[in-house]
Amino acid sequence: MRIIDKIYIDGQFITPHGTEIADLQNPSTQEKIGTVRLGDVEDAKAAIAAAKRAFPAFARTGKRERIAMLEHLSDAVAARNAELTEAMATEYGAPQYFTGFAVVHAASSFRHMAEVLKDYKFTRRIGRAEVTMQPIGVTAAITPWNSNYGFICAKLATAIAAGTTIVIKPSEMSAVQTQLLTECLHEADLPMGVFNIVNGRGDVVGAEFSRHPDIAKVTFTGSTAVGRQVLRAGAETLKRVTLELGGKGPNIILDDADLNRAIPTVLRVGLMNSGQACIAGTRVLVSEARKAEVIERLRVEIATFKPGMPSDPAVMIGPMVSQKQYERVQAYIRLGVDEGAELIAGGPGRPQGISHGWFSQPTIFANVTNDMRIAREEIFGPVLSVLSYQDEEEAIHIANDTSYGLQAYLHGTDMERMQKLASRLDCGRVVINGAPHEPLAPFGGMKQSGIGREFGSFGLDAFLEPKAVLT
Repeated sequence: MRIIDKIYIDGQFITPHGTEIADLQNPSTQEKIGTVRLGDVEDAKAAIAAAKRAFPAFARTGKRERIAMLEHLSDAVAARNAELTEAMATEYGAPQYFTGFAVVHAASSFRHMAEVLKDYKFTRRIGRAEVTMQPIGVTAAITPWNSNYGFICAKLATAIAAGTTIVIKPSEMSAVQTQLLTECLHEADLPMGVFNIVNGRGDVVGAEFSRHPDIAKVTFTGSTAVGRQVLRAGAETLKRVTLELGGKGPNIILDDADLNRAIPTVLRVGLMNSGQACIAGTRVLVSEARKAEVIERLRVEIATFKPGMPSDPAVMIGPMVSQKQYERVQAYIRLGVDEGAELIAGGPGRPQGISHGWFSQPTIFANVTNDMRIAREEIFGPVLSVLSYQDEEEAIHIANDTSYGLQAYLHGTDMERMQKLASRLDCGRVVINGAPHEPLAPFGGMKQSGIGREFGSFGLDAFLEPKAVLT
């Protein structure tokens, strides 16, 4: 049983002013594994004050100092890979293919940003003006539970590179992971107050971070509904915001696709992170000419996506993070049936042979139309909808007929054709034939999938303000 009763402010682990206690559970077993004492508004204010005190000196640091800090942070996180991985498996229940790279990915965030920093020009000459990119001020980061390490480290890395100080509110459901990660970050021995981490509820600590006048920028990853609240709260003081929100990614199988390659990739990107991913390609679009063939291949292939405990290396689908999330996914599966979609795999309830834990069956609906709620709303679970199109024009229309615009997927053999189609998709990223992640490319969404971009030089720009001096 883990008792998390400290938060991190001004370089120290301290007992929070808040007294509310929340239970921590293992989603694979539904067992209580610990408790976390949550910070309150006073703790949020204390963290902001610490970051504000540290900002003037930190903003004056140079590239070499910041690069060294980033490298130390990367090494400190990587040093406790095994412990961090075990904590994620226990508290989140993700399969080994996910937990196996989670810590490596998080640690690499610091080194990727160090690489960006080496070549980044903070001062530029534009005509008669000297333009300086200067730190924006104290930043607040609010992060979700579906990739706790990755989100915290990526946002912290960008803040360090920019010379801004930061306050972070992670998901309270990830408190064991956050505690271990904070211990790692502490070992990097950064100046006091540069980063501060407060466990707490979004409507308490997150809300205070979003509205406090001493916060210059908020970077938020989470649902579109909460993103709107962050934006409204920040509007009072005209905060800069970066919002990475929901998604309903189109997963387009073109008529020339090699199904031996495409079908496994379609399922992998559609069911990634047990479906608890904003970038999941949950709307599978297929031409009418190949619809029957694709549906049969999906039905057969999904049987290889085994659900189960994170201790089993063959498992591809873990549990939903909480009972609330499990019930949400179950409600959408029942809704799909009620809407008249054809259930070709999975369905309501737990997978066969699993009697406990918040496991949802990997589920595929066919004959879905784009006006159905299962095709329009983010489910955040292992549920895919198959929609058909007559031709390329209709495929693009269906793909873009959504309030979201985060990440799309194309599968085919004609690269020139896919490049042209990619330019017509209304989203922040397009992945062709399952191409690997590019950590330096901008990431973010169009429409209600967010505002702004993260990663690489685009992400660094968002933590800086340009100042022009004319001579």
